[in-house]
Amino acid sequence: MQASKGLFAALALTALSSAAQAADEVVVYSSRIDELIKPVFDAYKAKTGVNVKFITDKEAPLMARIKAEGENTPADLLLTVDGGNLWQAEEMGILQPMHSQVVQDNIPAQYRSSTDAWTGLSLRARTIVYSTERVEQGELSTYEALADEEWEGRLCLRTSKKVYNQSLTATLIETHGAEKTEEIITGWVNNLATDVFADDNAVIQAVDAGQCDVGIVNSYYYGRLHAQDPELKAKLFWPNQKDRGVHVNLSGIGLTKHAPHPEAAQKLVEWMTTAEAQSIFADTNMEFPANPNVQPSAEVTAWGEFKADTIPVEVAGERQAEAIMMMDRAGWN
Repeated sequence: MQASKGLFAALALTALSSAAQAADEVVVYSSRIDELIKPVFDAYKAKTGVNVKFITDKEAPLMARIKAEGENTPADLLLTVDGGNLWQAEEMGILQPMHSQVVQDNIPAQYRSSTDAWTGLSLRARTIVYSTERVEQGELSTYEALADEEWEGRLCLRTSKKVYNQSLTATLIETHGAEKTEEIITGWVNNLATDVFADDNAVIQAVDAGQCDVGIVNSYYYGRLHAQDPELKAKLFWPNQKDRGVHVNLSGIGLTKHAPHPEAAQKLVEWMTTAEAQSIFADTNMEFPANPNVQPSAEVTAWGEFKADTIPVEVAGERQAEAIMMMDRAGWN
């Protein structure tokens, strides 16, 4: 009788434990705004019953919070943008490797950490935007060519304080070396039509309004504005198609070092790399799926195909400090 009671108690505890595990939430700290990620997490809950709780803030405060919380963090995953930010999170020691064959099969190596600390989920091209009224497409060729004298007083840029420009500069350093890259970005600064802008939307709007003729922006910013105003007098151009290709960065996700639910978190990440989730995740923000077997939305596809740079995205982090110092020397505010 005593043995039966013990067995019953053990079985009850096992059942309770299984129920608790099944009911567990996955907690995501995200620097992406709610409207871009909620549809993905809602779809996952509908499919699996697992609730995804997400807390949004800027990337720096989120990473600092995970670091400060240490073993007591409720965060299972960090979702943020740009390989530079993900590399920094890895360097801070707040992520752990997530060895997943599913992720490796779905996402190309150049869009993942070489240590499996994070993976890309969606891609964005940082490319050239130009005025359809004052620039012929044949006048454009490469990022580097925007430093030439013919673009003097015609270029608009976003501030160098944004990681997107830091990552572009970092990959230029990887391609050309420090001396040549400094010449390029100094040429860009010399060709500015006005002071730098706070965001990419302002750059595109300045091109549309005639304040400048060309700029450098993330592709999805163009997509948003074009959706609002189909008569936008600006268009995207894919540079460097005869050499290395367009600079591509990403949004991505990593498993926190002290994740309370690592197995459940990994299952969510694996699902987010599948075709079902990739379409939702990329289409919501007019980005490109990181899974090459998934087609972009019709609107994104309409921008045309391009050859992308094959430099691993983590290089943006490895050369970030060098890029920031160089941009400062060049007078890129």
